[in-house]
Amino acid sequence: MLYIMRHGKTDWNNARRLQGRTDIPLNEEGRQMAEHARTEYADIHFDICYCSPLIRAKETAEIVLKGRNIPIITDDRLKEMSFGSYEGTANCVTTPGCPIKDLFLDPANYKVPKDGGESFEQLFARTGEFLKEVVKPQLDEGKDVLIVGHGAMNSSIICQVKGIPLSKFWSAGIENCKLKRIL
Repeated sequence: MLYIMRHGKTDWNNARRLQGRTDIPLNEEGRQMAEHARTEYADIHFDICYCSPLIRAKETAEIVLKGRNIPIITDDRLKEMSFGSYEGTANCVTTPGCPIKDLFLDPANYKVPKDGGESFEQLFARTGEFLKEVVKPQLDEGKDVLIVGHGAMNSSIICQVKGIPLSKFWSAGIENCKLKRIL
């Protein structure tokens, strides 16, 4: 089985700021969410956990799996999508002229801003490589795999596994600290 989980909440989540690769820790609400998830999903078997090296994902994985003998392995390919110089921007969907708006409202036509960031093609390439090189062999061995990551990164994995088109990218999203079985 393949499961995926998004990290717990951060202060930037609450402020509706783009986090991307900025390494923002969980806030107290996020830690409580992870503790609740630990209890809620205690009976679900995982052989291994892969997670983003960003602190909000790593701390979530550590809390959720506390007391269980499950290795947690970080991989840079599981970092959140980079939003370049727009990281930290609040309410980009409602900010007039913000080029990140299309990322959320019209993902199929999103263009990376001139001052940096990551394209969907780059995001899908790195997460697709991770799926092929790391996850598929584990699943072929009958292992139960948990991935703990981020909103856009998780959606890219779900879209690839389930064949969801880019135009429906955000339909694959999951709430903070909720577990989703995708295979």
